[in-house]
Parts: sequence; C-alpha cells; structure tokens
Amino acid sequence: MLETLLNQGAVDEVSSFREGYVKAYRIMLLARLLDDKFASLYRMGKIHGGVFLGRGQEALSAAVGLALRRGDIFAPLIRDAAGRLAFGEPILDAVRTYLGSPLGPMRARDGNIHRGRPREGLFVMISHLGAMISVVNGALLAHRLKGITGTAGATCLGDGATSTGSFHEAVNQAAVEKLPLVLVVANNYYAYSTPNERQFACQSLLDKAIGYGIEAQAVDGTDLGACLEIMREAVSKARSGYGPQMIVARLLRLCGHGEHDDAGYVEANLKTSLVGRDCLKVAEAQIIENNWADGPTLAVWRSEATQRIEEAVAKVQREPGPDPYKEDWCALASRHLREGPS
Repeated sequence: MLETLLNQGAVDEVSSFREGYVKAYRIMLLARLLDDKFASLYRMGKIHGGVFLGRGQEALSAAVGLALRRGDIFAPLIRDAAGRLAFGEPILDAVRTYLGSPLGPMRARDGNIHRGRPREGLFVMISHLGAMISVVNGALLAHRLKGITGTAGATCLGDGATSTGSFHEAVNQAAVEKLPLVLVVANNYYAYSTPNERQFACQSLLDKAIGYGIEAQAVDGTDLGACLEIMREAVSKARSGYGPQMIVARLLRLCGHGEHDDAGYVEANLKTSLVGRDCLKVAEAQIIENNWADGPTLAVWRSEATQRIEEAVAKVQREPGPDPYKEDWCALASRHLREGPS
C-alpha cells in the first residue's frame, strides 16, 4: 500500500497512511505491554482464572478496532486486547476485570476476558468458538428493524471456530440477510493444539466462504500496513451493502493458548517462517525504515505506555475487593424484573 502511494506521488495519502500506521503501532505496543503485565501478575498469583495473550496477533486486532467507528458493533475475543483498545476500551476496564475489582464493567462478577460495554457497541464475549457471530447478527438485524443505517459489525474468531455448528448457522444467516458483518479469522495454524490438517480438509479457509456466497480475502497477519488496508476495505464494503466479508489472516500466536500452556506442539519450521514473525517488530522496522520515528522516539513511546499501565494497575490494587454479602445478584440489565422482596 505504502509503496503504491509513494510511486503515485500521493503526498497527502502518504501522510494519512503514516499517521494511521503510527497510531496503530502505539496501540499494538500498549496491548503487548498490558498483556505482559497480566502475565506477570498471573505468575505472581494476583490473577485468578485464565490469562490469554494476543502476542503475535496485535496487528490484525488493532486494524479491526480502528476500521470501526462509533455506532458500530465489535465482538472481540481472547486475543483482542489491541482491538479493544483501538475501539475505545479504557485500560482500567481490562485491569479491573482481571484483578476482580467491583468498580470494573462486570463488577467482579465475571472473569478476565468476559468483559465489555454493550451499550457502546463493545460486546461481552460468550465464547471464542463462533458463538459471537450470531450475537452480532442479532444486533445488526436490530439496527435494520430500528431504521439505523450506515453501521457495520465485526467479530473475531480463530481457525478452530470455523469448524463449529455455531459458525455454520450464523454465517449462513448473515449471508442470507446480507448483513454488514465482517468476520476476522486469525488462522494461527492450531485450534488450541490441533493443527489445520486435522481440522479441515479444504485447501484454504477462504474456500469456506464460497459455500456461503460471501466474499473473502487473505492477508498477512504479521504486516500491519496490509491489515489496516484490508480491514478498512472490508468494513467499507460491508457498510455499503455488499454483504458479509470474511478476512483470513495468516499468523502465529507467539505464546501458548494461555499462560498455562507452553505451546510445545507448535512445529519449529512454522516459528521460523514468515507467519512466525513478530508483527510488533515488523511494524517497528517499517517505522524506522520510513523515517517516521527513530530508536529514541520508540523508546519514549514504550516508556509512556508502560507508565500508563503501571498507574492503572496501582490504582486498581488500591481499590476494595468485592463484598458478596452486599452484592445484588440479579442480572445487571434486568434488575427491575427480579423476583423477591423489594
């Protein structure tokens, strides 16, 4: 994309691309450092439940969040810290949820990755196995019935989710209804520890889209510029009435399925291939190569991100824990429907 703009002499477009690229990189960096902090807290015994890192997936995730806008729907998954931040999730929401603060969006009721702000379009994850597609479908259908136009919805999933019944039914519905849905498939070559060849028989996950009658494109998930461009295009097409769009990104998670997993099953040749590149390092190299920032500037950005994270963690650690005896255990959104004494 950048090379094309440079060849065309499009100065304004190059400037806009640079600003978008740098913004995305800083979100990726913040997400990586935040994940690293959670991993550290988990090992210290400060976090209960699972910790799932997005290491290696930040470029794709950030591109999704940045392609959406206010009024859209975003259903992130377990490795989408970057996408959440790009879509507007405060750092405090993540820290409070992981550390069990009752001041968080879930009021310490749910664990870690199951957090969001539905009224603002950031949906709470039910499952990473295709379940969120139908939820986003429902929201987009609701927009249609209410006469709300110009919105789009996106949800992320892994290669394993494309093998589930939830995926089949929801994608089929989205295709029939021509919903403005973007499906972002991170093919990291393993559904937990099950390799692609033991999971699906088609040559590419793009082949699955053909059966549903929807458009699909592939992208190098380690290339931030490519991710930004393809996500912008996919969301624009969905928003403009072209129906569901599916993006399949090739990448590796540069960690285990969770902090409890050492990922010893990942083949060494994949780690040393192009899909095993660290998208954060690739983006840093691109920034320096194009003189968009130098080493000292990158160091300042890292320091600033680290400070923001440390301040958020320190603040949450000073907050009181939940008191189960004072908690009103009815569903938060339906308190007025609860039974029992008033």
